[in-house]
Parts: sequence; structure tokens; C-alpha cells
Amino acid sequence: MKVGLGLYRHMLTAEHYDFARQAGCTHIIVHLVDYFRLGSSNPRNNQPVGERYSHWGVAADAGSLWTLEEMRAIKGEIESAGLCLAGIENLDPGHWYDILLDGPRRADQIENVKTIVRRMGEAGIPILGYNFSIAGVCGRTTGPFGRGHSITVGMDGPADDVPVPVGTVWNMVYDDRGEGFLPSISHDELWRRLKRFLEEIIPVAEKAGVRLALHPDDPPMPTMRLQPRLVYQPSMYQRALDAKPSRNNALELCVGTLAEMTQGDVYDAVDRYSRQGKIAYVHLRNVKGKVPHYRETFIDEGDVDMVRILTILRRNGFDGVIIPDHTPQMSCSAPWHAGMAHTIGFMTGVLATLEEQHFGPKEGNRATSAMTPSDGPSTTGVGPPTITKTTDKPLQFKARTPKRNGRKP
Repeated sequence: MKVGLGLYRHMLTAEHYDFARQAGCTHIIVHLVDYFRLGSSNPRNNQPVGERYSHWGVAADAGSLWTLEEMRAIKGEIESAGLCLAGIENLDPGHWYDILLDGPRRADQIENVKTIVRRMGEAGIPILGYNFSIAGVCGRTTGPFGRGHSITVGMDGPADDVPVPVGTVWNMVYDDRGEGFLPSISHDELWRRLKRFLEEIIPVAEKAGVRLALHPDDPPMPTMRLQPRLVYQPSMYQRALDAKPSRNNALELCVGTLAEMTQGDVYDAVDRYSRQGKIAYVHLRNVKGKVPHYRETFIDEGDVDMVRILTILRRNGFDGVIIPDHTPQMSCSAPWHAGMAHTIGFMTGVLATLEEQHFGPKEGNRATSAMTPSDGPSTTGVGPPTITKTTDKPLQFKARTPKRNGRKP
């Protein structure tokens, strides 16, 4: 497995590439959509939150597709920094809004997506993550909900009382001249639109060598802003895969979103889809609670046993990229960087331990390998975790606790 970092459009800089290397990443997933374009509702040093009824920014012009030269330039910059460009996450709503809405420009916009996929193939970019959603990421709230009052994201109830305005799709405005609201459609109609999209795009993706990777709906509610959602329970991922069977019809597996779902089991879902070889890349995030009431947490707390998740992926032979999804913002001068570094450190430590469990310790590295037992007594009385190796079960970490007066506290 490879540790990566997702970078937003405004973060595609030498400084952020250096940060990724320093934190231990080898791969980058880039967002070419400028979610904040001409907007002011989101800070540029954090993720787009998707608060209750605000939009992020203004979508790109329908004809201003990402060029082959642009893709090659970004790929070259990333490779020059000692990293690998693993994929592009999300299409700009301005390039494909009538595919989502089944509108009059649908045919032209299908050609837009085909052009983008072909250019990605020519540039050697192997994955395109996407969200097939009308309402997009919405209904969330942000505040000092996390450990130590860290700023994090959550949900405090359904968001179905205000519909999506005409001229807006997936949180971005593509036409500010519209009036009124989008009419609601059925779940079956949204699935019909997805199937038609896949039937037209997957053959192009197969020839280009690009995997399309579907993200589940976040938050995973049956409806948001009076529009249906596609993948709001774990089993619904299978319906998307079956809509157009192909290696190039794959998943952007978001562990946090799966954990927020009200049915199924996150471990079973990760096992099921990794055994099928259908995961293009992974978003790693921990949460407490289920929709419509949950909070995102640091990676080392929350309801999900992340060691177990990574163990399942390792056992099933997943060798793709894992990136932190959202992380709580930490109280320092670089809140986003600190939150990301905390999560990446956790990931690299667990993955190093899984690697050592499978292959044994690296030569000359026993004393420094991540999360291995100490060779001597701890000077503080609190040693590093001990490791119990198992066969089919995930690694078990047992923290040592100090003794006081011969008794454990």
C-alpha cells in the first residue's frame, strides 16, 4: 500500500509537495476543480466543508476543459518533487452538469468527459475520482467538536427542507441567471443517469487506461435537499459496479463515509470490495456516530478500528494509494498541515508494522521500526505499544501502563 496526500487546486505548489515528502507520502491525488472560485464561504487553508445551504464557488466555463499540457505540467512538477501523481479527484460541475441533470447539453458534456479521460490517459494519470450527485456535499456543520477543541466537521440532522437552486449542482453555481429550485427526481431516475453515463464513458476509459472511481454520497443520507442519493448504504456500491462491469469501473472507497452509513458493516464492506479488486484508492477518516448525527474525529479515535481496516486491505492484496480524507484542524499556526501530518504519521506507522509482520524487520532497523516492542525498559515508565501477532485477525496493540506502588493505576 502507498501513502498519499490529496491537494486542492490552490495547494499545487512546491511547498506542499515538500510537505508531502516530509510527512512520508509517495503519491499525490490532485483536485483540479477550484472549489473556491469567486466564492467566499470557505477558507482556502481547509477542505470545502459543505455547510448546510451555502454553495462553495462558481463552476468553470463549460468549454474550458483541462488541457493535456496542463496535466503534463502538473505531473512533471510532482515528479520533480520526488512524488507520483496517482489521480485526479472530481470533475468540475461546469464540465458535466447536464449529465447529472439530464439536461439539453448532455451530449456535448459527455464529449467533455471523454476528452478529459483521453487526455488523462495521454498524460499517464491512471485514476479519475468522481461524485455522481446533484446536491453534493451539504448539510454539514463545523466547530470545535474534536479532541482538545480541535475544529472538525459533523452533522446535526437532516438537510431536506431547502431544495437546490436552479443553476447550481454539486455545491457550485454554473449559471447565476436561473430562478426557482430544481425539481426532485426519483432514486431510479438517478441510477438510470449513472448507468447511461458509465455505458458511454467506461469504453473510453478502458482504451485510455484510466479507472473511474466512484465516491459514496457524503453525508450518506437517502435524500439531501430533496434530491436522491446513489450510494448511501455499503451494498449500493455493488449496484454501481454491476451497472457496467469493467476493471475501469471502480471505487473511491471512503472509510469515513461508509462508517457513517446506518446499515451494513464497514469492515465487511472493505473486505468485500478489496477482495473484488475494485478499489482504485482509499480515503481514510474516522468518525463517531451515524447520519444524521455524527462527528469526524482524529484517526486514532472514533468508532472505526483503523488498524483492522488496514489489516483487511493488506490481507486482500490492495496495493493502491491511501490518503487522509478530512482531518481535524489542530491549534497551531498551520492547522491543516498539522492535522494531515498526524494522520499520515498514524498511517505510516501501522503500515510499517503490517509490513514487518509479513516480511520481518528490515535489516539494521529493528530499534527504529515503527511501533515495534522496545528492547529495553522505558525511562518514563510508559513503553511503546507491544504487538500481538495473529493470523487472520488484525494486529492487536496493547499499551503499557506505568505502575504505582506496585499496582497499576
